[in-house]
Amino acid sequence: MATYQYRVVEGWGRGPEGKEMGGVVPDVAVDSQDRVYVTLREPASILVYDSEGRFLGAWGDDVLSNPHNIWIDPADRIYCADVDDHTVRIFSTDGEVLQTLGMPGQTGSPGEPFNRPTKAMAAPSGEIFVSDGYGQHRVHRFSAKGERILSWGEEGTGPGQFALPHDLCIDPRDRVLVSDRENHRIQLFDFDGNFLEKWTDIQSPNNIHIDPDHIVYIAEAPQRVSIFDLDGALLARWGEEGSNPGQFIDPAHGICVDSRGDIYVTEVPHQPNRLQKFARI
Repeated sequence: MATYQYRVVEGWGRGPEGKEMGGVVPDVAVDSQDRVYVTLREPASILVYDSEGRFLGAWGDDVLSNPHNIWIDPADRIYCADVDDHTVRIFSTDGEVLQTLGMPGQTGSPGEPFNRPTKAMAAPSGEIFVSDGYGQHRVHRFSAKGERILSWGEEGTGPGQFALPHDLCIDPRDRVLVSDRENHRIQLFDFDGNFLEKWTDIQSPNNIHIDPDHIVYIAEAPQRVSIFDLDGALLARWGEEGSNPGQFIDPAHGICVDSRGDIYVTEVPHQPNRLQKFARI
């Protein structure tokens, strides 16, 4: 049976002088080369590092307003939900805008995309799913071309209702896992928005990541990380409040896993430089 034990990599991502990671860092993702992409709230941009924490560059400050959660597809296209701009943008790894969903700077009408979206992710078919988010309690499904297919969700506590859908992730069983943060649960749906089940051994889930081995990693607000299998069985849980390396000053907000199984976790609203790397041992 696999074990999930880690050591903190102290000082990861400090970068050269003048390029230190500062401000609030909501989320983190890795591409096929294990390059690490970090959303930075102020100034709004994407920072790029190698797996050893060496700064490689930054981009997006000319188009981003408040980047939130990000996801990178197998072709290394970067999906970024922009909370304040009410858009989802898809970027190349060097920051070129490939596609935009939503009207920049404009909220959708009630129930329509977008009002402060939180996450976007694509299914293997190319269809795009978006949690929408801070301004309304919805999930939207789009074609690969950005045409809306359907939406579901409303405010509430019942199945298919949300109290802040803060993140989502698509699993290998073609299920949409939605982080229903203020209801302290993960809800699972099929692609048509039909409710399947819920996981409740969770507190304020902020972010979901599924690795190539189909293991589910969840960053939770009470300064911890939980690891589940696809059936919702808890495999590991760790984290505690504190300012020492390996502890969390503020809620764990973003999470991703690289090809080695190392975990990256961001904290919000702490600033600056609260992205920590945990190397698997």
